[in-house]
Amino acid sequence: MPPDVDDLAGLWSLDPTITFLNHGSFGATPVVVQEEQQRWRRRLEAEPVRFLVRELPEAWDRARDTLAAFVGARPADLVLVPNATTGINTALASFPLRPGDRILRTDHGYNACNNAADRAAEERGIELDVARIPFPLRSSEQVISALVDAVVPRTRLALVDHVTSATGMVLPIRRIVAALADRGVETVVDGAHAPGMLPLDVGSLGAAFYAGNAHKWLCAPKGAGFLWVREDLHPATRPRITSHGFNAPAGDRSRLHAEFDWAGTTDPSPYLCIPSAIRFLDGLLEGGWDEVRRRNRALALRGRRILADALGAGLPCPDEMVGSLATVELPAGSDAPLAPPLYLDPLQERLWTVHRIEVPVVHWPRPPERWIRISAQLYNGAAQVERLADALRLELGGSAQRGGSGVG
Repeated sequence: MPPDVDDLAGLWSLDPTITFLNHGSFGATPVVVQEEQQRWRRRLEAEPVRFLVRELPEAWDRARDTLAAFVGARPADLVLVPNATTGINTALASFPLRPGDRILRTDHGYNACNNAADRAAEERGIELDVARIPFPLRSSEQVISALVDAVVPRTRLALVDHVTSATGMVLPIRRIVAALADRGVETVVDGAHAPGMLPLDVGSLGAAFYAGNAHKWLCAPKGAGFLWVREDLHPATRPRITSHGFNAPAGDRSRLHAEFDWAGTTDPSPYLCIPSAIRFLDGLLEGGWDEVRRRNRALALRGRRILADALGAGLPCPDEMVGSLATVELPAGSDAPLAPPLYLDPLQERLWTVHRIEVPVVHWPRPPERWIRISAQLYNGAAQVERLADALRLELGGSAQRGGSGVG
């Protein structure tokens, strides 16, 4: 008999008085992985020189090898970085561009990565275009059409999410990469949410770069991510921090690994815990990671139906575009300008302070339009989403039944 939600929730150290429906923002690390991290830290502090100089390179490689196998990549093409945002910044700064070239991004992109694309265009003296993807939408074909239609003759590089953060959609990334490649456009994939949410084979996508997080759906400690680099782009790809690897002599380590693996003194324990996080979740359910992903997606689909019914809203995208995140439209809020990343909508604060529910209210594409986004992880259950639905009915009153746009 599969374990129930309460049994699984006890494996995390989340505050039991809070209904936590926001795994997608920063993840949550299971207790056993937290303990593993403390063991690595104690080992480091027992003899820092021995650990960092003599022992870390081998441990680092083992962590990379495990992660590479999980995401479908060659270890030679994978570098460990603190988070996907760092990976995206690195990719945008490294890709060879010339004056007159153009970068394309979408209007569903993560704010930090949108900023990285904007800055890259500004610093490198090139133009940036934005593809407007409709939302709500009825088909993933609309995503591909929006991107292809935004390509112009000098478009060289596109930044595209695998799973959008604000709107929670799984985009058809393999087809997107192929469609853009047919038009001579390379792709940087922001896969921050994908590892652990979706089965991955990043080495076969054909993208130029793929950045992901291990601290979200893989449940590793915060500060563990990766950047996959296509082999032909290894020579051009340099870390944003220049350190000892810049002039390291040729040896057993590639230049790519030499430069990225040592960026100065830092705490390597989040990366070294990636293998234990992967093993832990794989062993929780019969069926391993396939069942983890299936169960989380089933709850996300059920949860958005519960919220849509409570709010009188439609479903903004087809079921096949839902992973472990789901969004439902809310009645319009304030049109005051936002101050990301710390802005909290008053409704989000009411849900937290009055109802003890942690869930993001997302303003997209701009105020006053807003959405509520739920996350589904093994410690969540349908009863928690029902509690959120009841709270929204209380907070929104009659406005909760005004009806929203959607596909069903």
